Amino acid sequence: MAASRAQAMGVSQGRSSPRRLRGNGRPLPARVAAVSRGFRSRDEGQHRCSVPASASRTRPDQGEAEATVSRPRAPGILIGVGLGGFIDGIVLHQILQWHHLLSSEGDYPTTTVGGLEDNTLADGLFHAATWVAVAVGIWLLWRCSTGARSTMSGRTLFGWILFGWGLFNLVEGLVNHHILTLHHVREGVDNQTAYDLGFLALGLGLMLVGWVLARPRERDYVPRD
Repeated sequence: MAASRAQAMGVSQGRSSPRRLRGNGRPLPARVAAVSRGFRSRDEGQHRCSVPASASRTRPDQGEAEATVSRPRAPGILIGVGLGGFIDGIVLHQILQWHHLLSSEGDYPTTTVGGLEDNTLADGLFHAATWVAVAVGIWLLWRCSTGARSTMSGRTLFGWILFGWGLFNLVEGLVNHHILTLHHVREGVDNQTAYDLGFLALGLGLMLVGWVLARPRERDYVPRD
């Protein structure tokens, strides 16, 4: 009877206090047992979390991949158009002073005070238009990034900005340099056509590089928490 009672007490104690036993059969102190259980649970958690990175990454479906590229398209192109206009106006119009907006038109010569004032006004309106393009692009960028299912790829956005910059060079070069002949890239030189063609080639190159960078990649898709 005493042996069965002691055995029952041992079972109940084993259930209520799951202490590990030493080599001599005696239980470990409570603090040592708790530390041992903590190490064991930590190792089990690390084992459960050690999954390959490719398995833990959610593979985007076709719609999500297209959204990753299409969301920054409009704001990126507008920002690129505006920044391209800023570079053209600040560098070519003001710093290098190679031309003004109406310097080859004929009615507004830069050799007279009145013609220079008219060209300065046209340059200011040109800068205002490029500023509006950048402002609208930033507003669209804020709208399309608010509440989206995934974060926006910086590589894709930068690609569309380069594409917009090249688009500005291409359209401005074809219209103002060749069709309307309002001005040329560098006036007063013998090979001004070469500068105009180089401006177009730069635009096409920027569009090509931007298009390549804006192409979707699986690692560009990062789900929001």
